Amino acid sequence: MKKGLDIKVRDVMVEDVAYVSVPGTRDELMKICRSRYISGVPVVKDGKVVGVVTRQDLLKNPKEEQIALLMTRDPLTIEPDAGIREAAALMLANKIRRLPVVVDGKLVGIISVADIVRAIADLDITEAISNYMGDETVAVWDETPLPVVGRIMELAGVKAVPVLNTELELVGILTDRDLISAAVIEDRTMDSDLSLGSDEDKWSWEGMRDTMKLYYSISKISLPNKLVKDVMVKDPVTATRNSTVSECARVMSRNKFDQLPVVSARGKLVGLLFDRNLLKVFA
Repeated sequence: MKKGLDIKVRDVMVEDVAYVSVPGTRDELMKICRSRYISGVPVVKDGKVVGVVTRQDLLKNPKEEQIALLMTRDPLTIEPDAGIREAAALMLANKIRRLPVVVDGKLVGIISVADIVRAIADLDITEAISNYMGDETVAVWDETPLPVVGRIMELAGVKAVPVLNTELELVGILTDRDLISAAVIEDRTMDSDLSLGSDEDKWSWEGMRDTMKLYYSISKISLPNKLVKDVMVKDPVTATRNSTVSECARVMSRNKFDQLPVVSARGKLVGLLFDRNLLKVFA
């Protein structure tokens, strides 16, 4: 493990950082997330990091369009010469997935859970993942409508859910990335009557009202009324309780997975292994 403790942030961080600037819009963020297959980006103003915005921010604030109102301000950051252990500890303690890497406040890179998991994959840690699995797993039926699943995931605070059929067999997995990919932006026009007089008002003429029509657009993210089975990833890659830490880290890194369903010898779902759980090897 000493080799792992000696790894620096600069050794694993990504230097070609995708980011958005303020002022900016939700559409810019969605385009970047979809094209780069990432879940969040730093927010920059005049070259300096002023926030972080994620897919979860979009789902929690479906009517908000401005990055400045969606982002988390004054995010935690880290320097390139810090150790990977410090980065892992910060992510675990604050329940975040990424840290902008800065020098004098200027963005020079980003380190994410995925970057640390990639390092873990190279460390040949043979410990079983049974010690790193979460205590609770939220699963959904494959016939559940997407808007319902989106709400379940929001209330449970999870980014992925295994999908079961009526025989309780694992048939897929659904992530917040799949929700964003399926989401559509609805634009609709609403109107409001603002009466400038009343029938009893002596200034009104023959009881007629002067009425101003206010038309305004409401734009929001909406999940279509599809079923989970129409959007989920089918036949997901799985692990068992005896799978090793580095083995699972390699599978996650190779396939860009955030999680792996864990199944029993009979193929029944017993839990989920999230990539962030593997960061505990540095604790």
